[in-house]
Amino acid sequence: MLTLETPRLQLRQIDRGDFELFQKLHQDPEIIRLCFDAPSVDEIKQRFEERLPVWKPGSVQWLCMTIVLKSNQAKVGVTGFKVSNRIAEVGYLMLTEYQGMGIATESLKCVLDWGISQLDVSKFSVVVTQGNHGSERVLEKCGFHIKAIEKEAYVIGGKTYDDIIYQRNVTKRGE
Repeated sequence: MLTLETPRLQLRQIDRGDFELFQKLHQDPEIIRLCFDAPSVDEIKQRFEERLPVWKPGSVQWLCMTIVLKSNQAKVGVTGFKVSNRIAEVGYLMLTEYQGMGIATESLKCVLDWGISQLDVSKFSVVVTQGNHGSERVLEKCGFHIKAIEKEAYVIGGKTYDDIIYQRNVTKRGE
């Protein structure tokens, strides 16, 4: 099973013991208010199950990594990506009490660096909902730039938002 490390964090592929974290990340109104409408418990279970198979290069499912603090073994969020046609769609969710500590940035940089060194990807892409400034800061610190803005593209809680599409092109050494 894939495990990555930074000075403060261990990132490991999600396993059955992470369902409580996964469910909380998908139900906490503060976490999801600028991401998506609250999914049903059945939808959360389905998303979780889809991410459980052991991931390897060429897998069609998300590489979903649980973010664990080394200092106390607390599970604080998830990060990862899904690769299709050499483009990796990035995603991450952090528990509210651990936001603003640089953990999302540190974990995403780690996953991106691993993906660049190990996979044949040409770019990373992510869609952020208008107003999700914390997520935008994480992406900017990780080398992403705005590629496009899709006006009134997404509805959360009956309110329409613009989608901001961020991208990071990959250049490998020697190219």
